[in-house]
Amino acid sequence: MIDTTDIEDGPQGNGAYRRLLEEISRGDLLPGARLRETELAERLGISRTPVREAIRQLEADGLVAHVPRQGATIRVLDYTEVMELYEMRAVLEGTAARLAARAASDLELDELAALNEELAATGDLRLAYDLNRQFHLTLLDAAKNRYLIRSVNALQKTLLILGPSTLAEADRAKQAVEEHAALLDALKARDGTRAEALMRAHIEAAHRVRLKALRGRERPIDAV
Repeated sequence: MIDTTDIEDGPQGNGAYRRLLEEISRGDLLPGARLRETELAERLGISRTPVREAIRQLEADGLVAHVPRQGATIRVLDYTEVMELYEMRAVLEGTAARLAARAASDLELDELAALNEELAATGDLRLAYDLNRQFHLTLLDAAKNRYLIRSVNALQKTLLILGPSTLAEADRAKQAVEEHAALLDALKARDGTRAEALMRAHIEAAHRVRLKALRGRERPIDAV
């Protein structure tokens, strides 16, 4: 859900940082992947210095760790961390839904409805991912709480390690559209308590799909 386009281009280090974030979010850089400065600099068409800066930023975000005899690698999340991340996401985005029920403008509610309609109509996975991300970002903005926005964005950076959206799983996109629609009904009714409960349920549903996908892999979850 994190919007990497918000990161300023500025120095080459910021551009490299954004590129690497995008590659992590797409699943091009998987957990455990080594980040070799020389290879990355050549691929991105820049010098090693901005690549080194980008890796340091990713390490500060908690996305990169230094592994003995391997160097900088994309972090591997264990089962407990995945559980904790989704628990916090349910809390934060549930709060966002409750605040949005009070503070969202009619225009913002119309935009949420339009995004969900587009999500329901598309069969393109990449577009579905973008529309779903924009739906959640729009709802977060509608909550009108800058500290909440910062907290959610920080959490979402770590979630990028898990790779592509759970919408890739069978029937999840359809279920997400239905869950969004129920949430929209609560927002339009200005029912903050119901909106929060529905958003928590929405995140928990995504969490169950994520855990199922992780269990289905050949490697144990703490090696994903």
